[in-house]
Amino acid sequence: MVGWMIGLCSTAQCSLRSNRVGLPQWISRSDQAITVRGYCRLMDVRETTWVITGGAGGIGSALARQVIADGASAVVIADLDEERIGVVAEDIGAIGVACDVTDEESVQALVDLVLTKHGPVDVFSSNAGSSVDGGLEVPDDDWQVLWDLHVMAHVYAARAVTPSMKAAGGGYLLQTVSAAGLLASLTSLPYTVTKTASLSLAEWLAITHKADNIRVSAVCPMVVETPLIARFALDAGPGPAMSTEDLAEIIVQGVRDEVFLILPHPEVGEYVERKMSDRDRWLSGMSRLWEKASRG
Repeated sequence: MVGWMIGLCSTAQCSLRSNRVGLPQWISRSDQAITVRGYCRLMDVRETTWVITGGAGGIGSALARQVIADGASAVVIADLDEERIGVVAEDIGAIGVACDVTDEESVQALVDLVLTKHGPVDVFSSNAGSSVDGGLEVPDDDWQVLWDLHVMAHVYAARAVTPSMKAAGGGYLLQTVSAAGLLASLTSLPYTVTKTASLSLAEWLAITHKADNIRVSAVCPMVVETPLIARFALDAGPGPAMSTEDLAEIIVQGVRDEVFLILPHPEVGEYVERKMSDRDRWLSGMSRLWEKASRG
């Protein structure tokens, strides 16, 4: 069942008035609901089917808990760790499936399983991620690992799920990217490059599938309380890292509002605005930050 609330609308399009949690006002977005033949349709989590990769912990399991609490009818969490995914699924009331998101056949098998047992996928959340410290010296094999995980895994998911979404009349691709995709991670060059590519992929999907009623959101947080937190000390903003529970609430609100960029840390929007208004100045500032960190 596609997760939409449908109500009479007196105009060709009606405005979404829900609270846009964590989203700075300058970001361009569609402020209009989708309308079909006089009806206003708003994304609703209730009675929807979700697939969440990287679901054995961190952001993935927190998001699964949130959408289950919000009334999703079926939540399938997938992870490479078969034993762990089974334990987490039982704990939170989800369906656990072992899946290697960097293997296209494995991703297709995951989608086929969900289609068979639960019907069309309403939201596919590509959430699995990792990192490696370093710059140009990082070995090619480590670059490939992050490319496969942050880019090709999202490609495989889109290939597998968009045909059935089109047939069902729509769906949602939810991509966990990073603020590094908008700015930079001083800790990791491969992470910065692959997350930037992931964001570009999400933009392309949003552009080319809007007419299919397939919406896309890219989640771009700064530092979050996950196992990766120790790697991103240089990239932390002011204040403590965000909890995965708080992040999950913001993500779901962003999906309800159908915004493309979900920015859990509003300051990221300000940083991007500065970057775009004067890139040379931004680069100089980032260089000073890097030099200070390098001196210890």
